[in-house]
Amino acid sequence: MFNKKNLLAVVLLLAALTTPLWNPLQRVADASNEDYEMLRVFTDVIGLVQSNYTDDVEVKELVYGAVKGMLKDLDPHSAFMTPEDYHEMQVDTKGAFGGVGIEIGSRDGVLTVISPIEGTPAYEAGIKAKDKIVKINDKSTHDMSLADAVKMIRGKKGTNVTLWIYREGFEIPKAFEVTRSTIKIESVKWRELEDDFGYVRIAQFQEKTTVDLEKALGKLGSKEGKLKGLVLDLRNNPGGLLDQAISVSSKFLESGVIVSTKGRSESDNKEYGADKFGTHPNYPIVVLVNAGSASASEIVAGALQDHKRAVILGTVTFGKGSVQTILPLGDGSAVKLTTSKYYTPSGKSIQAKGIEPDIVVSITSRKFLKESDLEGHLEGENEPKAEEVEGDGAEVDDVKEEFIITETVVFDNGDDEDIQLKRAVDYLKGWYLFDETMKKAS
Repeated sequence: MFNKKNLLAVVLLLAALTTPLWNPLQRVADASNEDYEMLRVFTDVIGLVQSNYTDDVEVKELVYGAVKGMLKDLDPHSAFMTPEDYHEMQVDTKGAFGGVGIEIGSRDGVLTVISPIEGTPAYEAGIKAKDKIVKINDKSTHDMSLADAVKMIRGKKGTNVTLWIYREGFEIPKAFEVTRSTIKIESVKWRELEDDFGYVRIAQFQEKTTVDLEKALGKLGSKEGKLKGLVLDLRNNPGGLLDQAISVSSKFLESGVIVSTKGRSESDNKEYGADKFGTHPNYPIVVLVNAGSASASEIVAGALQDHKRAVILGTVTFGKGSVQTILPLGDGSAVKLTTSKYYTPSGKSIQAKGIEPDIVVSITSRKFLKESDLEGHLEGENEPKAEEVEGDGAEVDDVKEEFIITETVVFDNGDDEDIQLKRAVDYLKGWYLFDETMKKAS
């Protein structure tokens, strides 16, 4: 059993793992007797495991496991990242990795496919949205964290991974052997539409998203007056880097608040504003969103909506309105901790409610998990009941969330089959028709 000397040794170990952002020795000194007793329970358990467990276990493994469990119980987005996990997160923002090409989440404690990415190995293998992954290779996914699932699914290009899938209509789970490939996420795609309208899709907010957006708008002739209107597609965009969401919004807003954050600490209460430099002309914009639009996507949609700069069309967004701060630790690991919540320029909370579109256009064939479906999600302000919800140190704030692993599905089935895009173009045309009608009437 651990004594005070052993207790101090574990505290010193924790201190060695952390940065100066947190001083565990000072915390122990300041803690109440009850807190001290709880810390001793923790160290007693470590002592019991080391003395009585059938195999030798390193203290580091026990501490890592305990911290993972502690953060997991806070909310779906707070997490402990081992050095490998932290590196993987940084790779995500670069836009390429070895994997199979699926988005996954946890629903009712079961690893569930949100969507396969068209053209990827998972899509070609026949994996579908809402499939339940009950086993990866020979390992059950019961109680498996999303981070661990990601780690097992990803791997070197050319290697295989077996996903055991259960879906409606299956009597027993079936094995899908998938060959990994390099999954490249193009952050920005664009094309010209009819009548000098343009289409830009942002799949994820990565390090170069704003640069790529500027290039796309340049090719569309945005600043030369060629572009009459824009469809900005944020559907199934799971989020990404906060600074990119802010700079993307600034491309269309000259001034005003883009997003604000509020938390327990005064340092978490911030406002991020638009920068007039580089802002594009004031042509009409329709922003497409759906229940797969999360986090940074919701920040952009909310800012453009509140400033009356764009019309939002689609369905209610995911509702991920919390801020995660990445706190690196001394051994290369990191803590991703929810520290505050996002608010739109008008002061509306995004958390668990999402952004409500100005024009609702549903595609009933696609179903998505939403923030309010995630176990342990933070409640939003005046959050509606589930049956009332409709619709499908260093701050990194909003790096791609664990509940979505890769990029999103790109709508490449042709404009005629994309009802939401078709409706958006109709509204852009209608804007000019009404404008001409009003000019003649006056």
